[in-house]
Amino acid sequence: MAMPLPNDGLLLVVKRDCPTCQLIAPVARDLAQRGLLAGLFSQDDPDFPEGLQVIDDRELEASFALDVEIVPSLIRRQGGHDAGRAIGWHRGEWQNLSGIDGLGADLPEERPGCGSLSVAPGMAEELLVRFGETGIRARDVEVHFPEDPVEQMFDRGWTDGLPVVPPTPARVLRMLAGTSRAPGDIVGAIPPGFETCTVEKAAINAVMAGCRPDYLPVVLAALDAALDPDFAWSGLLSTTMGAGVAVLVNGPIAKRIGMNAGLNALGHGNRANSTIARALQLIAINVGGAAPGGVDRSTLGHPGKRGMAFAEDESDPAWQPLAVARGLQPGTSAVTVFGFCGTSINNDEKARDAEGLTGSIATCLNATYHPRFAGGGIGAMLVLSGEYWRIYRGSGWDRARIETALHEATRRAPDKVEQGYVGVHEGGDETGLVAKFAPGDLLVVRAGSSAGLFSTIIQGWGSGPRGSQPVTREVIP
Repeated sequence: MAMPLPNDGLLLVVKRDCPTCQLIAPVARDLAQRGLLAGLFSQDDPDFPEGLQVIDDRELEASFALDVEIVPSLIRRQGGHDAGRAIGWHRGEWQNLSGIDGLGADLPEERPGCGSLSVAPGMAEELLVRFGETGIRARDVEVHFPEDPVEQMFDRGWTDGLPVVPPTPARVLRMLAGTSRAPGDIVGAIPPGFETCTVEKAAINAVMAGCRPDYLPVVLAALDAALDPDFAWSGLLSTTMGAGVAVLVNGPIAKRIGMNAGLNALGHGNRANSTIARALQLIAINVGGAAPGGVDRSTLGHPGKRGMAFAEDESDPAWQPLAVARGLQPGTSAVTVFGFCGTSINNDEKARDAEGLTGSIATCLNATYHPRFAGGGIGAMLVLSGEYWRIYRGSGWDRARIETALHEATRRAPDKVEQGYVGVHEGGDETGLVAKFAPGDLLVVRAGSSAGLFSTIIQGWGSGPRGSQPVTREVIP
């Protein structure tokens, strides 16, 4: 039952752990003695102020109902509504509310108050869950001691095999605060079961993945991109090749949420990198029903099926970010989703110019999927480290020239990709050569530290009409 509040009169909210509240204790006694104080609420000590009839508000129900942000707060109520308030101590404001001249004559003219316990970090959402209307529509699942919520989520099949964060209502509310979109907005139908996913359901799974609220716009943009028919997410989830979702982030939001584009960008250790794409996989499991052994028929799988996300290194203005190359305006926050089946690191300590480095990388790219495979039908994302980019830039090459040169260097004679291994188109192009990748199927990005002559090939799943195309979306706050 909600705590009843007086409809008329002065209400005062205080806490002992506030110097200004202690300062105005004599004023509270004066108002009480005059019969003007209809309610005195203490947030931390029902015996403060001493000698007065104090309402225990340690549960902060009254503070929440009165929307108290600063204590002391003196509030005039009329007909059950707020008719004026003073925060902290200001003699003139308190006199206007009380109608008493000379109130607190022995006190300083004014003193600032302290933060209300009801607005302490994380408390606003907790109080909304206890005493307000959250707007959350997901059903509650009660877990009673000695049951462990984390173990219960394992038992119910709600995880990707690693522990997940219990999505309490307060945590979900905090997550939803990260986006301007309404909780009930429909994002789309999640494969393979094609159940409807709302922003709220996405937020629940983002909590479980370990995301922070400021990651949610990136998660939603990546989810929207993954639902594009060109991405063929349903195929990714059901293929025997064991494909996962890689998420590349461009633009100011990458720095704003602390994503890693440098040392170990494709590895562990960064919260945003580790959790954003994981949220998509959990959405596929918990909303779409993509359970391994069910629709997910991966023969071997790979660790990246849990998801991989990283930011592109945009520190050098000579480099064109991928999102810009794919049609967005410079400075736009964006994500590109790419279906992938694993990674391969490549090293060349002897390449010293762009032509030699291109030939070296092309040799590695030609082994993607199978050395005999060519003619299109599979994609790759090549991640250049800082040292590799330094070689290219020193030779005056930009992104476009690198991509063109790699396409040229990965073409081979038909007898080098003959039938009998993996299917290949008959013959070649006008030069008589067969291209490894179709136009647009090789993406080149920058990430990683400035030390180490390395590149990483993120091997795609399949491209073309029956495969998956990378999809880019702007991040909307």
